[in-house]
Amino acid sequence: MYDVKSSKAEEFINHEEILETLKYADEHKRDEKLISEIIEKAKLKKGLSHKEASVLLVCELEDKNEEIYTLAREIKQEFYGNRIVMFAPLYLSNYCVNGCVYCPYHLKNKNIRRKKLTQEEVKNEVIALQDMGHKRLAIEAGEDPVNNPIEYIIDCIKTIYSVKHKNGAIRRVNVNIAATTVENYRKLKEAGIGTYILFQETYHKESYETLHPTGPKHNYAYHTEAMDRAMDGGIDDVGLGVLFGLELYKYEFAGLLMHAEHLEAKYGVGPHTISVPRIRPADDIDPDTFDNSIDDDTFAKIIACIRVAVPYTGMIVSTRESQKCREKVLKLGVSQISGGSKTSVGGYVEPEKEEENSAQFDTVDNRTLDEVVNWLMKEGYIPSFCTACYREGRTGDRFMTLLKNGQISNCCHPNALMTLKEYLEDYASEDTKKIGSELIEKELLNIPNEKVREIAIDNIKNIHEGKRDFRF
Repeated sequence: MYDVKSSKAEEFINHEEILETLKYADEHKRDEKLISEIIEKAKLKKGLSHKEASVLLVCELEDKNEEIYTLAREIKQEFYGNRIVMFAPLYLSNYCVNGCVYCPYHLKNKNIRRKKLTQEEVKNEVIALQDMGHKRLAIEAGEDPVNNPIEYIIDCIKTIYSVKHKNGAIRRVNVNIAATTVENYRKLKEAGIGTYILFQETYHKESYETLHPTGPKHNYAYHTEAMDRAMDGGIDDVGLGVLFGLELYKYEFAGLLMHAEHLEAKYGVGPHTISVPRIRPADDIDPDTFDNSIDDDTFAKIIACIRVAVPYTGMIVSTRESQKCREKVLKLGVSQISGGSKTSVGGYVEPEKEEENSAQFDTVDNRTLDEVVNWLMKEGYIPSFCTACYREGRTGDRFMTLLKNGQISNCCHPNALMTLKEYLEDYASEDTKKIGSELIEKELLNIPNEKVREIAIDNIKNIHEGKRDFRF
């Protein structure tokens, strides 16, 4: 039976509950009265249930869909303003013992070049990322207890934090590795990670087991219950996600929201982030093999409905998506994007030759970080390299409380401007610097608290004079 507070995967992500939800949504997709009531509830900005949000997702009334999009934009602006957090992935190793049929890292793939970074190579990758201007990384590695044990991951985290090159420093390391034990999550917490990220891939148990025929990832329950173990291990910032295209998107949408509801109900803290990747071409992988792909309009609708259903969560769209697509969904709820990304192992120091491919998937938006920053500012956004909340202990329920009561703007807005100023001083092209300087001058006036605004103005002057790392 469905039980949102249960510790068992098949109870808090309950198949029958999802099927009932999808049936209910389909029956009411043109029910103007009900849809209006759900939208009115969403306007309170306290979220929706998976069942309510599923009705909005399949709504066929165009005027109501426009209301949903308008509300998504309003909620995004109220909770996250025009700030867009920047990050980059760092691939440590593509050794993997799993048999995932949608991933080129799968054990049977003999075409891909297997690579694992040494600590010296990690250091060089970090220097390359720092020279681009990045302050926040998401480390990635295949699941292999011999080649990629938790000790290797911890050593890599220590190396990343130790590298101080010119004015560069990685201030936050998020971790995207396979489901593991409570003890190992404690080790990650002690190593000073930011968010622990794990994509479910699909919430449909039968499909999950088919897509993961061999290896430890085959265990649906162990994988799905990973966030509970992470929370039990002291990690209070976790990131959810599914790989859209593997299973029917309506099923995944309901499962994703049920997972968010479970974490909120059991731990009092929902997901810090939700990612929405779509399957992409890769070595040995043809996305056309999977017949559940979604078009850009459906993708945008999913993002808008997640934003109104889970208003507090950060939403991530990577360089898997095109500039045009990212431009569209930024307005509807996305608050974090990657820039200048490489999905190969060791790809930042030296671009790979085609015959030496170690990438997990093909990227679509291949602009440099400076080009992405420049573009965001021209679109009216503030590219943020801020990592202050984690470093100040504003994680988990402390972060969510600030976000939900609207006080986060007195931290996030000035922190975004100060970190953008660092980027402009140390890494930006002349055109980007000019656009950014004008943007900062204008946006300083939008800091609500007068005292905070005065301090931010003073700090930005100090950054121009060579000082670094100010934060609220």
